[in-house]
Amino acid sequence: MKFQRIQDLRTDADMSQRELSEILHISQRSYSHYETGSRNIPIEMLIRLANYYEISLDYLVGRTDNKKMAK
Repeated sequence: MKFQRIQDLRTDADMSQRELSEILHISQRSYSHYETGSRNIPIEMLIRLANYYEISLDYLVGRTDNKKMAK
């Protein structure tokens, strides 16, 4: 499954895959696999991404268009 939103969020933040992968403490290659959908994203990584961008998991995986996290 390709997660287009993680690529869109990264490019909107003007970040390279390498920069974001360093923040997430993973290799750039692993992150690239997540963006292309050639490897499933572990739930722990989805949570890290949602926390980093301060968005909901549902938005990240395409279940809603609402970026806001529930409080």
